Amino acid sequence: MSPLKKKSSSSGFSLLELLIAMAITMVLVTAAVTLLASGLRMRTRENQKSDALADTQRALNIMSREIANAGFNLNNNGIVTTDSGPNKIRVRSNTNKYEVDNGSLNNISRNNVGEEEEDITYFLNEAENTKYLVRHDEFGSGSTVLANRIDSLNIYYFDRKVTYTVPSGGAGSDITNFSSPQVSKENAKYIVIAISVTLDAVGTPGSDGYQPGHSVLLCSDVTLRNWDLRFY
Repeated sequence: MSPLKKKSSSSGFSLLELLIAMAITMVLVTAAVTLLASGLRMRTRENQKSDALADTQRALNIMSREIANAGFNLNNNGIVTTDSGPNKIRVRSNTNKYEVDNGSLNNISRNNVGEEEEDITYFLNEAENTKYLVRHDEFGSGSTVLANRIDSLNIYYFDRKVTYTVPSGGAGSDITNFSSPQVSKENAKYIVIAISVTLDAVGTPGSDGYQPGHSVLLCSDVTLRNWDLRFY
């Protein structure tokens, strides 16, 4: 007699089990993709913030250095009062007045401000829904964009060193509570510059990964070190 064959007890997944497994997998994948997308948006926003702040800080350093040199070899503080104000400043200096040319001073060409980097203007230019901090060299390279994503440029003029209040956390668009009142531009010895950098909102309110707009305020105090050369 031949041996009896054993009936196989193994069986595959039922259709219902497969559907449940697929649904769980889709939920997990969706959650993972959402978290990944949110993380990428946050990283992109932080990179944009770092780039914007770095550009603006470099621009502010250049601006501060050149404003500090205003009035060199001139009989005033170097500020062009008719072309300067709370959101724009134009400064002059005669940096090459005493340079030697072929063994002698060329007073004809060096007695006045009219060379490269001797007449500089800083201002904001608005284009394509953003604002650019611009440096304009009247007798040199023309206009150069130093930084973008700028919200505001505020310039204050004083005859002494001052203290002031910066918004909490460095956010906001301006500084307040100066320890001394402003003076006329021709009498200024001390300049305070406040530049606000704006980061646009990401996404829409209530959506996943939404990040509201944010402003960061950068400030610089500049002493016009040549303002009293006229009295030497």
